Amino acid sequence: MARTGGRISGGIKLLPVLLAALYMGYFYLTNQETVPLTGRKQLVDMSREQEAALGLQSYRQVMQQSRVVREGQAAQLVQAIGKKISAVAEDPGFEWEYNLIADEQVNAFCLPGGKVAVYSGILPVAKNADGLAAIMGHEIAHAIARHGAERMAQQKLMQIGTMAAGVAVSDMDDRARMAVMGALGMGAQYGILLPFSRDHESEADYMGLIYMARACFDPTEAPRLWERMGAASGGRGPAEFASTHPSNETRIRQFQEWMPEALRIRKEKCGQ
Repeated sequence: MARTGGRISGGIKLLPVLLAALYMGYFYLTNQETVPLTGRKQLVDMSREQEAALGLQSYRQVMQQSRVVREGQAAQLVQAIGKKISAVAEDPGFEWEYNLIADEQVNAFCLPGGKVAVYSGILPVAKNADGLAAIMGHEIAHAIARHGAERMAQQKLMQIGTMAAGVAVSDMDDRARMAVMGALGMGAQYGILLPFSRDHESEADYMGLIYMARACFDPTEAPRLWERMGAASGGRGPAEFASTHPSNETRIRQFQEWMPEALRIRKEKCGQ
């Protein structure tokens, strides 16, 4: 295949691809951080202060639109578990808040800056304090590991690559260009973005398990929780390769692999 003026015959321009690759490499190498506990290198290009400000903005919007439960045993349990877990996790300088929201959603979250919310719909699935600790430990781990900021940085790289690819094939006829860009989009979705998201979930599962063990909760409740999650969902959902989350079966298997470490940590910290 002949080269003519910085392009390969057939309409693919090489220069935009090369320039984008150089910039992407520079961007990646100059924005490296380390995830606490796991030691994984990650790409993050915003400050913790910027990330916390975004988290606080989103949190205030959710709180304004929600019915927050201020009193009662369940609200007190959310507060107590949140305080115990955040006390044994790495300290990123968060201003922690823990709230229970009256809503049937089976959900919980922790936004950057330490803003934690648990929806009452997840309490029957949690079943007990140890199950709720597994849920809250997982969500707190997402925030400490800066997964949201990492996803944003990853998306920036993908956008740069997509723009470069678009310029590189701009001389192709419309049908060929659409086919190339469609194939790249599918490859990025299933080959990069979804596996990347599943890796975040697994990392948060591991970190959350260690945090709940450090806080003297029973880590063996974590795989049982995901058995209940599977039963609550009725097994619905996409296949794992097309999902942002690992399957319940994968999560249970991973918890079992990590369990000896979690039990050892709990015994060392709590004598149990």
